[in-house]
Amino acid sequence: MTSIGIFGAGGRMGRAIAAAAVDAGLSLAGGADRVAEGDIAPGIAMTDDPFALAERSDILIDFSAPGALSAHLDACIAARKPILIGTTGLEAVHHALIDEAAAIIPVLQTGNTSLGVNLLAALVEQAAAGLGDDWDIEIVEMHHRHKVDAPSGTALLLGEAAARGRGIDLADHSERGRDGITGARQAGAIGFAALRGGSVAGDHQVIFATEGERIEIGHRAENRAIFARGAVKGALWLAGQPTGRYDMKAVLGL
Repeated sequence: MTSIGIFGAGGRMGRAIAAAAVDAGLSLAGGADRVAEGDIAPGIAMTDDPFALAERSDILIDFSAPGALSAHLDACIAARKPILIGTTGLEAVHHALIDEAAAIIPVLQTGNTSLGVNLLAALVEQAAAGLGDDWDIEIVEMHHRHKVDAPSGTALLLGEAAARGRGIDLADHSERGRDGITGARQAGAIGFAALRGGSVAGDHQVIFATEGERIEIGHRAENRAIFARGAVKGALWLAGQPTGRYDMKAVLGL
């Protein structure tokens, strides 16, 4: 039986993943968190030692914080264990670390583990490729009041999908945080708007707008269980893969 270890086990997603793994009949190796208090599941205590957790796990799932990623990758490399990374708010330096790790172990990194969201991303890429440059692309997302990063990892995932469809680099064609006299919208830009409030698990809408018509496609997450189930599915898939860097599209065969 595949044994799963969870980095960031004390957080909302970490506990949801533990519950999803138990519901799926899988074995929990344990969990690690900066503050190792309580159990991740009945009789399974948390630790603050990522290296010890990696040693006793078959595969690791990381939903912690960007600042912890380097240590978690080091632990997985030392133990030669695969890791699924769902942590959001990653920057270029983190992606460079992931690339380095993926030369040694299997790594799956994604801004969202929901199967529905990843299907949405495939549709967004297809729409962006099929529609002309006269169609503006805007991405609107809303999350609970406690979320600390914006735009969300999912919004960026959708933005990257749109950019691939257009054959452009998102970093060079992104508009965020409009405020005041900003001037007209830049042609070919992909815009982002982030809303925060209440207990929203995750709402994402991609809008394609041109003169006289508009296409809107989106996804609403009603609870964190969908992300947890997707993470477990992705981890089980990754456990059988060779060294390399993967995403959820590969899990779904898209």
